[in-house]
Amino acid sequence: MSLPQSMRVAVDAMGGDNAPEIEVSGAIAACSEFGIPVTLVGDQVRLEQELSKHSVKGLDIDIFHASEVVGMHDSASDAVRKKKNSSVRLAFELVKEGKACAAVSAGNSGATMAAGMFVLKRIPGIERPAIASIFPTLKGSTLVLDVGGNVDCKPIHLVQFAIMGEVYSRYVMGIPNPAVGLLSNGEEDSKGNDLTRETNSILRETSLNYAGYVEGRDIFKGTVQVAVCDGFVGNVVLKLSEGLADAAGKMLKEEILKSWVSKLGYLFVRGAFKRFKKIVDYAEYGGAPLLGINGVGMICHGGSNVKAIKNAIRFAHEYAQSGVTEHVVEMLTQNHAVSTQRDNPKYEAAA
Repeated sequence: MSLPQSMRVAVDAMGGDNAPEIEVSGAIAACSEFGIPVTLVGDQVRLEQELSKHSVKGLDIDIFHASEVVGMHDSASDAVRKKKNSSVRLAFELVKEGKACAAVSAGNSGATMAAGMFVLKRIPGIERPAIASIFPTLKGSTLVLDVGGNVDCKPIHLVQFAIMGEVYSRYVMGIPNPAVGLLSNGEEDSKGNDLTRETNSILRETSLNYAGYVEGRDIFKGTVQVAVCDGFVGNVVLKLSEGLADAAGKMLKEEILKSWVSKLGYLFVRGAFKRFKKIVDYAEYGGAPLLGINGVGMICHGGSNVKAIKNAIRFAHEYAQSGVTEHVVEMLTQNHAVSTQRDNPKYEAAA
């Protein structure tokens, strides 16, 4: 029995670096492995041609035609103003109309965020949506946000990021009482800058399980399950982590190939290396959820492979069933006094 139409996932099939081949293959994999119905949004002729290369009999995959594409070098406003028939905007329109439960895109991240905000609007009480990313840690995983959506923030924005991150961690990642930390350059309250110090003081007044300041190394230690920062810092953390994982893998390979002894040793630990590679592989997590919009959006890496698209569809589908939006509203209401301190001159001055 197929799922109702509202539980379909709309995929921007034209946005990625290797679109539409990767998006189509990823959609087929998600549909066949997880039973998730998918709507591919993009040029109908090209998508039909791509689908014809695969065996899709019995799979619940359809096409919604979009005549325009927002390129990687287009401005974010093009997604909502100039290109009204772009694949990324129409994917979110399907969510708005109830014809899909989530939108997934590997295209221009700024345009994806802008389209999500314009079409689905923000959750009442949220000033700015945030892009979140799941990091593997020694104790499981940690959600870091914002990782690129907002490079300039006020304390109230970081407080709202913390609330959204706590809710996502609890209801999507399944962590009962996630600890929330504020990323800084030291654990002492005297550390940080005006933004983090003011945010730190507000977060201590919330009902969150707030652990105070955490340092960059604490992310991978798993000290907290949610790490909050502005989009500038978060994007540096994300790109540094991706670069380190890639470089470490190449360095290790070079060392193994230097002697026959190390090559022989590798044969005995090959399984462990494969498991480790899977843990640090971004494709395992699919994409980054866009938190704060009144619906579900998943932003994928432009160079995503089939596995990443497949998992992004899976996580977007799970996100849509979690009721995160409603729980965010509940948490905002619960912390109304502190989550609206933007009107307090003390906090406004810090921004």
